[in-house]
Amino acid sequence: MEALFTFFAVALGTMVFPPILLFGFRVAAEYERCVVFRLGRLQRVAGPGLFWLLPFVEWQRTIDLRTITVDVPPQDAITRDSVTVNVDAVLYYRIVDPVKSVVAVADARSAIHLAALTSLRRVLGQHELDDLLKARGAINDSLQRLLAEMSGPWGIEVKAVEIKAVHLPDNMQRAMAKEAEAVREKRSRIIKAEAELEASEKLSLASRKILESPAALELRRLQMISEVGAEQNTTTIVLLPSDFVLLARNLAEKVAGVPATAA
Repeated sequence: MEALFTFFAVALGTMVFPPILLFGFRVAAEYERCVVFRLGRLQRVAGPGLFWLLPFVEWQRTIDLRTITVDVPPQDAITRDSVTVNVDAVLYYRIVDPVKSVVAVADARSAIHLAALTSLRRVLGQHELDDLLKARGAINDSLQRLLAEMSGPWGIEVKAVEIKAVHLPDNMQRAMAKEAEAVREKRSRIIKAEAELEASEKLSLASRKILESPAALELRRLQMISEVGAEQNTTTIVLLPSDFVLLARNLAEKVAGVPATAA
């Protein structure tokens, strides 16, 4: 009887224990790590590859070590100069310590998501609207440092935080459009005034050159006549120098026998 009992025990063990042993094998991908607990106590970090768990005594939590992208939903915030803006951002992070991500925080992903939301509002409240529109890189760096300080104890590394878009109220957009138009008009007037100043300086220099050489005035007049003649005009008015008019009058009076007019 004892021999029969031993035979059944060996047979039962042969049939039961191999499946149980096979049931304990696990496989972790290259980008995964498994935090193993034994009866509730932290035991080790397993993976990547094939590893074995003691059935019914050990269990695991699988952690993804790849960089995760989080689309932060649009958030309403008030800047330091009391302007209400709607901002959405994107967060890049990865888990670098699997043990901390499991033991130190209940849900690492949810924690970093909520931290990104609160940090975004906090940092925006410390900057003015012009900084948000023109110095976005500095705000991104501030957000990254703040999130890194909060998520470090959770075993999370914040790779980057980028503000995607800034949505302004309609009245603020109209005010900024008017300001930009005024700036463009100011720039246009300054350019026009500078051009007129330069032209006046050139004309002043030309007048001095003509005073030094009166023949230059006549050459310029002849050039102007040729330019006018090149156009399709029916009437052309030519201004003659007073010397020519006086010379023509003296010749006419001399031919008529009238004493010449004094110059």
